[in-house]
Amino acid sequence: MTKRFRLQSFEIESLVTDKGWCIATDRITVDGCCVGFMYREAPDSDGDSGWRFFSGDESDSYANDPTNLAMYDVNTIANCDPAIIPLLESPIMTAFERLTGTSAFTAVPFPEAGLS
Repeated sequence: MTKRFRLQSFEIESLVTDKGWCIATDRITVDGCCVGFMYREAPDSDGDSGWRFFSGDESDSYANDPTNLAMYDVNTIANCDPAIIPLLESPIMTAFERLTGTSAFTAVPFPEAGLS
């Protein structure tokens, strides 16, 4: 099954550079939802920013299905939801949740069990 991404490659602008890659769900990149929950864990490999992005309404079964997630350049997710940009320099082991109905985020406890 081919995914139909909300943004096509020609629509992606250079909003942030040299941030590495991240993991995001299809709820953001395909369905066009805003980032509702994001956290930064220790990178898995070279080039990994450690950022993981979710809309916040994914069920456990959805988030545990690898076909619903993919690796992206952080800039791609910044284009999907520019509200994340001010948080991208946050340290490892931080997490943020979007305040309902706004573009603002608040710090929340880091998910100890890990979600990726």
